[in-house]
Amino acid sequence: MTISAPAGSRDLPHPACEEIRLEGVLHALSDPMRLRIVRELAAAGGGELSCSQFELPVTKSTTTHHFRVLRESGVIRQIYRGTAKMNCLRGDDLDGLFPGLLDALLAAADRQSRLA
Repeated sequence: MTISAPAGSRDLPHPACEEIRLEGVLHALSDPMRLRIVRELAAAGGGELSCSQFELPVTKSTTTHHFRVLRESGVIRQIYRGTAKMNCLRGDDLDGLFPGLLDALLAAADRQSRLA
């Protein structure tokens, strides 16, 4: 069950840590654009990046979809700061649930990008 945002608020719904499922995380990270977003967030060292800081070769609506999939699967947390939607990895939650998974996937993506 996803934690719902209060009616009329700008808070976005996120799954509670215990609701994050491995198959949802793997599905979210199976898309190249979503993996690219996660790699950029990981490179930010735990910091927050606004949606506008990502230069993806897709439409704005497709970008919004990718962020929603990542948020709903529990991979990222999104919060509003003023008018900007900020994004950060839920690395601690993911490492607690699936130790080493995120690091292994990011390392594999880095290796793959160097070979391409």
